[in-house]
Amino acid sequence: MLGRQFWAVLAVVWALTAAGQVPPGAVVSAADAVSSSAVVSSDRDAEALRRAEHLRDLDSFFTAKVDILDSQARSIHPSLGRRAAGVALWRYALFVLVVLGALLGGAVVAWFLRHHAARLTARTPWDIDDHLVSNAAQPAQLVVQTLGIWLGLMLLVVGNVPIAIVGVCTRLAMTVVAASALWYLYRLVDVADRYLRALAERHDNPLDTTVVDVARRAMRISVLIIGIVFIGNNLLDWDITALLASAGVVGLALAFAAQDTIANFFGTLMVLVDRPFRVGERVVIDGADGPVESIGFRSTRIRTLDGHLVTLPNKSVANAKVENVGRRPSIKRVGTLGITYDTPVEKVQKALQIVRDILAGHRCQDPALPPRVFFTDFADCALTIQFIAWFHSSDFWDYRQWCEEVNLEIMRRFEAEGIEFAFPSSTTYLAQDPKRPLVITTIGAADPRPPQER
Repeated sequence: MLGRQFWAVLAVVWALTAAGQVPPGAVVSAADAVSSSAVVSSDRDAEALRRAEHLRDLDSFFTAKVDILDSQARSIHPSLGRRAAGVALWRYALFVLVVLGALLGGAVVAWFLRHHAARLTARTPWDIDDHLVSNAAQPAQLVVQTLGIWLGLMLLVVGNVPIAIVGVCTRLAMTVVAASALWYLYRLVDVADRYLRALAERHDNPLDTTVVDVARRAMRISVLIIGIVFIGNNLLDWDITALLASAGVVGLALAFAAQDTIANFFGTLMVLVDRPFRVGERVVIDGADGPVESIGFRSTRIRTLDGHLVTLPNKSVANAKVENVGRRPSIKRVGTLGITYDTPVEKVQKALQIVRDILAGHRCQDPALPPRVFFTDFADCALTIQFIAWFHSSDFWDYRQWCEEVNLEIMRRFEAEGIEFAFPSSTTYLAQDPKRPLVITTIGAADPRPPQER
């Protein structure tokens, strides 16, 4: 997956270059460079002359080698000197052998790095060399195969095609080699990410996994930008000065068009620097209550307790009131028990003692925060006992389990002592109840009761 993403970016770059007015592999001669001095700068003229001279030296070198090989091939068998499409048969055969050797050699190099070199690095006490070697297998294979195919092409076409074609093949090969080195550096970002993430998982350092994610993305982007600029400047004849000037103008326009995006980016920096929360911690931000799933360049995502995914812009998060529930050292519980009014004082004291005994020394108790139990009030329907306890843990579900254990134990102990829980109740007076006679009087009427009862 990583390789496909990387090479997709390089393919886009090459396509953009090929779509320009000047082909990426165009090679100018010394005379052409002099005649175009009115169009290009003196520095680019000097660079064109230097490249043209190197290209002539390369063409002369391979031409001399081909002449030597041609005489040797004819001495072996005259038929090898026969020509097809203007090229001697022995050059076709040599091209096929060199290309097959390059493909095989690249596979052998990759196999060696994955197996034998990996065994050697496995003996060292550190494992960074293991990752360096294992990640070099595919780029090294591509470099060997590219150079082999280029060598075969040189032996095949030198002396039979214009020197510009030789320049195109050479520059294309060098571009692939440079891109392979860039690919290797791009893969090493994952190695750095692995070590930074292992460091962030330790509790004795201030590094955060969120910072590691941002650093990984920043390193990947930096490697791609630097590598592409290097390849474009040295191999594809890009005018970096003009590109930078254009980028400045485009960047200014984008800055006005993407003010919210820039504000969110700086909000991300503030969140990472201030670190009011981490990924996985439960927070309450703008009414969204739940654990943080991710912190991106633009937004922060929270999975609410209902299972909904809430996305908050980082510029709002940086200015919002953040309640970090996940960092609370303990969970406070305030409970109320109601017992019936006909409970004797002795049993009320017994109920208080039962609750104190159950809460005393409970698991996850902080010695600095002992539980508190009091007979607090005469309510409408009950005698009220209130208790306050602190569960010294941020694990909400463990806290819920502890609440269940305490509640069941209180019920068992109260039932054993015959202490009844109160519930809301009312007394109804019935007209036919002889113990509670119903008397109805009318304003201004004579009192129906006998004189002795008045």
